[in-house]
Amino acid sequence: MRILKVAYNGGGLSKKEGVEKAPEIIVTHLKQANLNEAELLPVFDFVDVKVENDNIENSRKIMKSMASSIPFIAIGGDHSITGPLFETNARENSGIIIFDAHPDLVEGKNSHEDWLRSLIEEGKVKPQNVILVGIRNSHIQEVDFIKKYRLNTYSMKEISHKGVNETCDSVMSAARSWDSMYISVDIDVLDPAFAPGTGYTEPGGLTTRELLYFLQRLRLLKNFMAADVVEVNPDKDVNEITSKAASKIVIELA
Repeated sequence: MRILKVAYNGGGLSKKEGVEKAPEIIVTHLKQANLNEAELLPVFDFVDVKVENDNIENSRKIMKSMASSIPFIAIGGDHSITGPLFETNARENSGIIIFDAHPDLVEGKNSHEDWLRSLIEEGKVKPQNVILVGIRNSHIQEVDFIKKYRLNTYSMKEISHKGVNETCDSVMSAARSWDSMYISVDIDVLDPAFAPGTGYTEPGGLTTRELLYFLQRLRLLKNFMAADVVEVNPDKDVNEITSKAASKIVIELA
C-alpha cells in the first residue's frame, strides 16, 4: 500500500502548529507493525509529498499529482488535504465517508473547517454521496448546510441510540452503490480519552475499537479508492496514544 506522508499545516488556521510532525511519528510506528487483525502482513511504500505550508495553491497541485495512483492512504497534516486527494481520482458517482467530530462545512476558503463545503459547492462530489460519522459539535451554518443538501449524517447521539453495528450496516449499504469510496478519518472523531493529541478535542466520541469496527468492515468493500488519517498533533499528545491509534488505523485500512 502506498503511504503518502503529507506534512501540511497550511489549512489549520489558529491551531495549525504541530500536525506537520505527525507523518514521521506515525510512520515510525508503522515500520514496527506486525500482522493486522485479519492476520495479514501489510506492505508499505512510503512516499514523501513535498508540500509548502505557506503556499496553498502550489501544495494542492503537488498533492493532486502524488495522488494520481490508487489505492493509497495519506497521513496528514490537517484536514484540508482531503479535498485535493479525493477529487484527483473522483468519478461522477464516487463517494466519501468522513469520520469527524465536526462537519467542516463553515463558509471559508482552503482550510480544515470548510474543505467539505467546497467539494460539494464546486460539484466535486454529489451531496447524496457524502456520509458524516461521529458528529457532535456543529456551527449553525453547518446545520443549515446539512439540511439544505440533505447530507447523510450519523451524529454520536444517533450512533449511541442505534448502536455501532446498525449504523455501520446503514453506511455500508449506501457506500456499496458508489463507483468508488474514499474514507477520511479526522482523529478527533475519537473520544479525547483515546486521542488527546489533536487540536479540537470533543468529549463523547467513538472509542478506538468502535472506529476500527467501522473501518475493518468498510475496507471489505470492493470499491475502496483511498483513505486518509488527519489532524494528529504530536505536540498535544500523551505518551503517543494518538499517534499509535493513527498507525493502527492505517494498518487496518492497508
